Amino acid sequence: MSLEAARAIQIDDMQGCAGAAQDSAAQNYYTRSRREIRPLLPVRASRILEVGPGAGFTLAWLKSIYPAATTFGVELNQELEAELKEHADVAMIGDIDALISRVGSKFDLILLLDILEHVPDPTRTLQAITRSLLMDGGRVLVSVPNIAHLSVTLPLVFQRRFEYADSGILDRTHLKFFVERTAVRLLNDSGLVVKDGLITGMEGPRSKMLDRLTFGGLTHHLAKQYIMAGELITGSTAQPKINWKKNRLIS
Repeated sequence: MSLEAARAIQIDDMQGCAGAAQDSAAQNYYTRSRREIRPLLPVRASRILEVGPGAGFTLAWLKSIYPAATTFGVELNQELEAELKEHADVAMIGDIDALISRVGSKFDLILLLDILEHVPDPTRTLQAITRSLLMDGGRVLVSVPNIAHLSVTLPLVFQRRFEYADSGILDRTHLKFFVERTAVRLLNDSGLVVKDGLITGMEGPRSKMLDRLTFGGLTHHLAKQYIMAGELITGSTAQPKINWKKNRLIS
């Protein structure tokens, strides 16, 4: 399939779905449960921390998987405090940097989903959290958007258009942008090795078709997000090649 044919299919898909998808994303930003992370979860978890949990629906879902675990949510938006308290065992309002010393003992599962692209120095933030709060053998899940997605690159190349939006990859509050290599490097530079990875954005019929027709050649241009499971580097651990799983059903 030619790039021009891919462009025609993808732009048509964008025009048909972008408005509804953006409205839905904005509406569900704080209340969605990130169930697509299921393949990256550890077998056991006893203490779970989510940074930026919104109203805590992901933490409530994780509680159903790990009933004996204690869940913590650290959220900046004070308006969400009441809802977060309903869905997390411990709810804390404020900046994670200021609250690290108050969180207490370490965690075996930490979630930073759609967080690090919003901070000025994601490496420093990730380092501070994992060095202080991640247990040895624990796992941190990080998601970042992929700026190489066709919905960004095709309008840029063919229409010379690059416009920020209220949500999505070009969310106007994003301070940093990532592709596969820089997403993995973010974890490596923070003292973590990526043990497993998941790409999202393959759930639409046209994305599936493009991926099939190009035999996976456009996979990293169809990926909307990279979700990575990182663990602390021990000794001379090197980053192995990542076998990215493709998530096709986003909850």
